[in-house]
Amino acid sequence: MKIKGILPLALAVIFVLSFSSALYAGTKLNDKMQQLVDTYASEARSTNPGFSGFSAEDGKRLYNLSRIHSKKNESRSCTTCHTKDPSREGRTKVGKKIAPVSPAVTPERFTDPKKVNKWFRRNCKWVLERECTPEEKGDYITFMMSL
Repeated sequence: MKIKGILPLALAVIFVLSFSSALYAGTKLNDKMQQLVDTYASEARSTNPGFSGFSAEDGKRLYNLSRIHSKKNESRSCTTCHTKDPSREGRTKVGKKIAPVSPAVTPERFTDPKKVNKWFRRNCKWVLERECTPEEKGDYITFMMSL
């Protein structure tokens, strides 16, 4: 291939890569998300004076954590319904579709604090048999925002 033929191809690749990264720039925290994360951070500091910030790695561990339910004797995790890939559509235990949990794919995720708290309460009790701590919630959102 001639040099003249490579230049337009190289420019096209650079354009596509720069455009695709702009699509994922929308996963930054909006004002409502930031307020929610700030609330979780404040709550985390009040219960854990050593709290130093949220961790995407801890959020990933929480997302992939699998445990056996004490009464149902069945394995449960976030991935049971949301799949191992947060960018893919999930399904409830009864087969109802769940939009991808990743805000890179579902931009309205984590934008309504009332909904976020409702689903954390419900899903944490289903998976962990308890409510998630503020630190776990912040870690989870931080992980999702890192994708």
